[in-house]
Amino acid sequence: MIQVHVLASGSKGNSTYVQIGDTKLLVDAGISARRIKASLANIGVAIEELNGILITHEHRDHINGLPTLTKKYKLPIYTRPDTFRSMVCRSEIVDECCNQIGDKLGIGGLKIESFNISHDAADPVGFCIYGKDVKCTVATDLGFVTSSVQKALDNSDVLVLEANHDVDLVKNGMYPQYLKQRILGNRGHLSNADAAWALVRMEKQKHMKVFLAHLSAENNRPSIARETVNKIVREQGYELDIRLASQSQMVGL
Repeated sequence: MIQVHVLASGSKGNSTYVQIGDTKLLVDAGISARRIKASLANIGVAIEELNGILITHEHRDHINGLPTLTKKYKLPIYTRPDTFRSMVCRSEIVDECCNQIGDKLGIGGLKIESFNISHDAADPVGFCIYGKDVKCTVATDLGFVTSSVQKALDNSDVLVLEANHDVDLVKNGMYPQYLKQRILGNRGHLSNADAAWALVRMEKQKHMKVFLAHLSAENNRPSIARETVNKIVREQGYELDIRLASQSQMVGL
């Protein structure tokens, strides 16, 4: 059994709930603990039942809830050493809850592999989460899809993949030039088209479900993201179950 619910996704906060069997995880906690608790309650999960929180990188929209989640609920956090060192709220996080990771770890009955991604953070990662016969992969906040990232996506049953922006909207938008360059750069964010080509190239499960995540409020539109990705995927002969994650509304399966 697998459940995946994107509690929030975007520049204002990110958090994804993944349950495989009896093991219950969050990937990132960039929204308030109160909102996480309420969102989990809506799907019948108590926040105290979480087995751990995996953190992809130290940007605020991925870690804002950690001080309360560790102080009030004593939830264990797992991430790379440099990520812990770079957290602006590190002094507010309970030391006993901090668990440094390498490339592999086990939580509950699950095997988890972290993989390096290209983003302007200390040591950013994505995660592959494996149950006995199921795989969930989370890959957001990446400037481009490297060969190792592409391999990590392969054979996912559920994939949370960034589709941050439409390139033309960024180029013609109101952002200052330095910010446009950051978004479009190799250590920025993934465009709709690049997300689509990553989906085309990966080894796919017939039943795979895809969440397009971290959509920019300024440089993307849900309709544009869906249309762009579906067009490229279909032109290459594939039909995928694609859903759009939201900043304000939980989306799941």
